[in-house]
Amino acid sequence: MEGGDNIDNMKCYVISLGCCKNLVDSEQIAGLLHKAGVTFVNRPSRADLIWINTCGFIESAKKEAIDTIFDMVSVKEKTHCKLIVSGCLAQRYLNELKAQIPEVDAFIPLQDYETMNDTLKAILGLDIQEHYGKTTRLRSNNPWMAYLKLGDGCDNRCAYCAIPLIRGPYHSYPLEDLVEEAQHLVDDGVRELVLIAQDTTRYGTDYPGKPRMLKDLLYRLQQIESLHWIRILYMYPDEIDQPLLDAIKACSKVIPYYDIPMQHGNDRMLKLMNRRGSAKECVDLVQTIRKQFDHPILRTTLIVGFPTETDDDFDEMMQFIDTCQWDHLGAFTYSREEDTASYDMQPQVEASVMQERLDRLMARQYEIYSNHIEKQLGNTMEVLIERKDGLTGKYYGRGKFQAPDGVDGDFIVTSDQTIPLGSFVNVKLTGFEGYDLIGEVIE
Repeated sequence: MEGGDNIDNMKCYVISLGCCKNLVDSEQIAGLLHKAGVTFVNRPSRADLIWINTCGFIESAKKEAIDTIFDMVSVKEKTHCKLIVSGCLAQRYLNELKAQIPEVDAFIPLQDYETMNDTLKAILGLDIQEHYGKTTRLRSNNPWMAYLKLGDGCDNRCAYCAIPLIRGPYHSYPLEDLVEEAQHLVDDGVRELVLIAQDTTRYGTDYPGKPRMLKDLLYRLQQIESLHWIRILYMYPDEIDQPLLDAIKACSKVIPYYDIPMQHGNDRMLKLMNRRGSAKECVDLVQTIRKQFDHPILRTTLIVGFPTETDDDFDEMMQFIDTCQWDHLGAFTYSREEDTASYDMQPQVEASVMQERLDRLMARQYEIYSNHIEKQLGNTMEVLIERKDGLTGKYYGRGKFQAPDGVDGDFIVTSDQTIPLGSFVNVKLTGFEGYDLIGEVIE
């Protein structure tokens, strides 16, 4: 996030770590500061304030956050700026962080977001009239795409996951507020909305009567003019019912992109993980989706090496991906997290075994992916152009089947004409390299 250099204003450098849900939090924090007259710079050495919004989900994320904090402590020692740390790590390890990194001027855990104005006034001297979450976000990504966060927290209590411990129980944001925010984003130039939450399909179920309101939100968003694509992430399989499928089919702007995080394909493992539903129920759902939609995109995530996982359990997961034939698949080795139900489960799977299984899984998935793409060579697809390579002159974008942030690869596009970034163009698929697709613009 970069703004002007008015020396009369405080200058801030924001670092947002972790997932897209955390990014929305960072944008809301930046919006709050912006309303108070703070401007933003693109180098920490130029900042009066460095703000780090952290992730504390798994070990690698915690390490990245700690390393980043110490890097910025080094900057503070040279520039004498203020340093604030917020987010999941601050929520999970507040007392430890305060004791071990006293150079940080303020740690703001998630539970204090609504009252952070008092902290900002005491530490920075800022008199902030707005409130967190009630002011316009200052977005940091491409102007044509924005995440719309439907709620926070989680009630699923998966055995490996610390999110409920960090973020608390699931709570949905009011539908009218989301529609208003979406309209504002579109008025500001957004063409693609990506709906996110820890569990988007649970949206509304914390209200009296436990209504499933995701479908209602889709019908409302469909009515917003100038909005081109609506994409939904994090859809739990047991919450995808027929009314939701009907809504996705009825709303032409909603991409039939089904991001269904299964985590395993073996029922014993699913039960140990405290996941709802079975592998067969997921297979049946995949078949239902493929019957009802002409060109659905199906994606899942899997965890390899969960405690007690045997060779037979893993082989069953391999059979599961062969049966479902996922278009996209992300897989991760198990991360042992304190205070989760799986932390003391025995036996833990050795790291070398986990890595070997992960390599086998992803090799097989690439075969499935390659077979899918080869069948589509020569087809014309709509692509959102997002950047241009200054050396090659090629454009990079995403099709309907590719979520933001590179998780599904890029679409590399050749064109004889100049294409404004943020444009939707028709592209003929001519090849692929790894998970990146290659094509040329069709007039």
